[in-house]
Amino acid sequence: MSESFKAAIVQRVFRNFLDVMLLRIVHAEPMWGYKIIKQVKEQYGVRLRHGALYPTLNTLERKGLLRSTKETKAGRIRKVYKITLKGTKLVEAYNEVLKEQM
Repeated sequence: MSESFKAAIVQRVFRNFLDVMLLRIVHAEPMWGYKIIKQVKEQYGVRLRHGALYPTLNTLERKGLLRSTKETKAGRIRKVYKITLKGTKLVEAYNEVLKEQM
């Protein structure tokens, strides 16, 4: 598969499943917005913009899939996102559906 096709497919999947992909990333370890953006770039090669990230994180939190806490580190306050049990169940269901489809 050519790299351009692969990149286009990854971007398309990421755009359509942004909420699930963010849950998968936070499932690995709790993290704050900037770190999520860096992880998305490293893992998927997708440049995630703040305008897409924060509204999605807020929606996930309202739905009870994520929760956030404010933590201070080196004098800076960060909003750290952690996955909830409900969010973990959604990620597990997503992974199960992917396995079935493969």
